[in-house]
Parts: sequence; structure tokens; C-alpha cells
Amino acid sequence: MGMRWEQVVVDARDPVRLGRWWAEALDWEVVNASPEEFEIQPAGGVAPGFIFVPVPEGKRSKNRMHVDLRPDGVRDSEVARLLMLGATRVNVGQHTGQPWTVLADPEGNEFCVLGERRS
Repeated sequence: MGMRWEQVVVDARDPVRLGRWWAEALDWEVVNASPEEFEIQPAGGVAPGFIFVPVPEGKRSKNRMHVDLRPDGVRDSEVARLLMLGATRVNVGQHTGQPWTVLADPEGNEFCVLGERRS
């Protein structure tokens, strides 16, 4: 018996708004535009995708995971594009000169944009 990674679930104050932001940031397709479950995937329905759901009532703790993204092109160009879309830079104690940049989406969820893979 095996399993397949289907999607990452993201709690959001506004699932539709945040889901649309990530769809544009990743150039992914909207699969389900429901306010209760706003789902996006890469073109062709290739999993895994993201599904954005309303934050559970009263939840205040930080999620204990974030997404690392590796751009097809130059990291700094992709970081600049994401900042123009509304991402913000985040300092989580990383040292200068790291091969990644830490950003947050419009609701403050942290993610990293990685540089080229080292051989």
C-alpha cells in the first residue's frame, strides 16, 4: 500500500484572497474557488497543490511548517516579483549571505525562496 502527497492545507483569514495571491505567485491554476476550500495546483492538475481554508475559530498558534520554493530562474528576480505582488521580507534570524530569502505572504505565512542547488 502506498500514499501520494495530495496538497498542503493553509489556514487563512481570507482563503479566496490568499489563494488567489499564491496562484499568481506560483502561476498555478485555481481548481476550486469555494470560500470554504480554495484550491490551486500546477497546470495539468499535478499534485501536490495548496488548499486554503478558514482559520479555525480561536486559533492563535503559529503553524510549525513553511514552504521552500526553488525558482526556475534567478532567485533575486523572483524575490523582487513576489515583493511586487505583496510579499514582505522576514527576518527569522538567518545570517546574511544565505542561499535563500525568507518572505511572508499577505497574511504573514513565512516561506523561503531558494537559490540554485549546490552541486
